[in-house]
Amino acid sequence: MPNLISRIIHPWYPATALGLEKGIASVVHLEKGRGGTCTVRRAASFELAESIIRPGFDERNIENPRQLASILSEVATSAGLLRQKRWSLSLPEATTKTLVLTMETQPQSASELQEVLTWKMERGFGAPLAELSISRHHLEKDSQGRDRYLAIATRREVLNEYENLLQSLGWRAGLILPRHIGESRWLVRNGSSGDSLLLSGSNNGFTAVIMRDKHPLIVRTVTCHEDECEDELYRLLLFYRDRRSTDGDGRTGLARLMIVGKGLARVRTQEIVNETIGEHLRPLNPTDLGLMLPGRELDFDAIAAPAGLATLSF
Repeated sequence: MPNLISRIIHPWYPATALGLEKGIASVVHLEKGRGGTCTVRRAASFELAESIIRPGFDERNIENPRQLASILSEVATSAGLLRQKRWSLSLPEATTKTLVLTMETQPQSASELQEVLTWKMERGFGAPLAELSISRHHLEKDSQGRDRYLAIATRREVLNEYENLLQSLGWRAGLILPRHIGESRWLVRNGSSGDSLLLSGSNNGFTAVIMRDKHPLIVRTVTCHEDECEDELYRLLLFYRDRRSTDGDGRTGLARLMIVGKGLARVRTQEIVNETIGEHLRPLNPTDLGLMLPGRELDFDAIAAPAGLATLSF
């Protein structure tokens, strides 16, 4: 069984990826270009009935695996990718939980470190760890020199659903990650002098990821109604602004903004970010991110997550 996340030091992953979310399935194959760019060579998306995938952390996600497998076979066929055997997979956002864990004090031993991390994960994930597939990655220290860890979890039985789905098609997933991790890949590929903000919207709220030096600084998934998104976003940005003011490390602040998905009005979201942070940012488009799309008919929002995972092949 592949880990939910694995170290991305000297990786070799397929340039072909599958993205699943409530209401949509997408496949994409990338080709590396010049100057750090990449091109979508093959891609297809298909709108799913909302009953086909019901993303959730605590319950079954796929009610009819055979029906979904048939749809994925058709989508891959339409993109000319049916013969591909190795894939990366971006999971629906609600299927996983992500934590950035900070060690307030330095553990005196490996066992003490494990005890503290276990306690933090049990509280953060809200489920017995024995029932979860968890992957942990050591991040760079924060501005105060404290150790930080990225932890991503999904229930084993839910992860098995998606693995069995791919196996039924004769496919193998070498890398399985939540949607926001794939999308945030676009913010770290070409470097930046400041922090980068990803806002990934859905029908049930949004996930915010603030990247710093190719590592997540803040990850927040907010479940709310559409009319509550503005207030929740404002609170998150105030938290970030206050944290930035106390870091005292000479950072230049928020430099890039990426908005994808449903549920977030792009223009209004841009206004809230700039008013709160005091910047003059505009949302990045695929060209800004170094992605060449074959035509306007391809929706970047639909392929951003799987395409982001496919960039790990370069």
